[in-house]
Amino acid sequence: MKYTKALLVSGIILVSAFAKAQSLEKEINAVESKVIEWRRDFHQNPELGNREFRTAEKIAAHLKSLGIEVQTGVAITGVVGVLKGKRDGKVVALRADIDALPVEERVDLPFKSTAKGTYRGNEVPVMHACGHDTHIAILMGVAEVLAKNNDFAGTVKFIFQPAEEGAPPGEEGGAELMVKEGVLKNPDVDAVFGLHIGAGQDVGTIAYKPGGIMAASQSFEINVKGKQSHGSTPWTSIDPIMASVKIIDGLQTIISRESPLTQEAAVLSIGKINAGVRSNIIPESAQIIGTLRTLDYNMQAHINKRMQEMVPAIAAAYRAEATIDIAKGYPITYNHLDLTAQMLPSMEKAAGKENVKLIKAITGAEDFSFFQKEVPGVYFFLGGKTPGDTTAAPHHTPDFHIDESGLLLGVKTFVQMTMDYLGN
Repeated sequence: MKYTKALLVSGIILVSAFAKAQSLEKEINAVESKVIEWRRDFHQNPELGNREFRTAEKIAAHLKSLGIEVQTGVAITGVVGVLKGKRDGKVVALRADIDALPVEERVDLPFKSTAKGTYRGNEVPVMHACGHDTHIAILMGVAEVLAKNNDFAGTVKFIFQPAEEGAPPGEEGGAELMVKEGVLKNPDVDAVFGLHIGAGQDVGTIAYKPGGIMAASQSFEINVKGKQSHGSTPWTSIDPIMASVKIIDGLQTIISRESPLTQEAAVLSIGKINAGVRSNIIPESAQIIGTLRTLDYNMQAHINKRMQEMVPAIAAAYRAEATIDIAKGYPITYNHLDLTAQMLPSMEKAAGKENVKLIKAITGAEDFSFFQKEVPGVYFFLGGKTPGDTTAAPHHTPDFHIDESGLLLGVKTFVQMTMDYLGN
């Protein structure tokens, strides 16, 4: 008799859980049209970092309409929503970045951006050329689904973060400033999840990697001082351009000859050289600007040390002087090993096991890493490319385009991860 009762109770619980799951899936599917509508609105009205005023206003209004506790003006234009479950439990944060880029859109869409903004003192075209518009819309959809299904133990914190692409010169911003202002406190966050749409990754797929999934990023500036002279008499000069060429060549040997690249990748790229005004004047100075990407902090420390040693030494060999300034930059985007293993079944449940792919690390960078330095986190990639499309444009380009049919999986995955994390 007791055994029969136990089976009956178990059956009731299973039926109840199945019904709840069916209801949740129905509500996730129902929000898709809204997510696409929001995405198109944000795409047509993009705003640059620390200037996302309209974007923030629209996000805050939506969260408030759901009865979610809202804080605005976080890290200048950020919005944070707090949704409490019906019982006490853990706190999980979900993050979406909200800023656009100074890029002019070439994709012929009904909701194409023609917006303008100010970047480094100049009027520029503005476009969501990295998919942050999709991130916002997905998280707004997740907020709507969870607000209607808050029969869980714990709290969900929705973080809409400005300036992921970097704050304007002279300003602070992004995830680092949010952390500094206490976004992971009150209530204290136990875990944080983030996603990024991928224009080159098939719709319906998720890509992940335990450990370092994206690189630490540092910019650097080298200033070389020489002696100006007429181009016809180079022997009366100290040529800063020649010294710069040798510095650039020397820096690459740190990567090719001193870095254990079978351990982790490292990339050093020069993005700008500025020197001179005329063909017949050897200038007095030159400037070199570049970026360093690393996936191991020991390698980063070694490369930084050798850069600081080599730059003045190489310049001196050519009778010039040189200084180097290396910015702190973004940390490694590091997926907590245990948390990633715990959340992998949730990703597989959302997308189907065959659609969840383990990938190698990439040398792009993400300031989501500042959240992960404080609390365990998982960051993954969501497919945004039409399967079979061989012409998908890279991120940060005028032809960047996203297949909107992939957005629903983003909502579904965030909801699944959140419910499973709080349920465990």
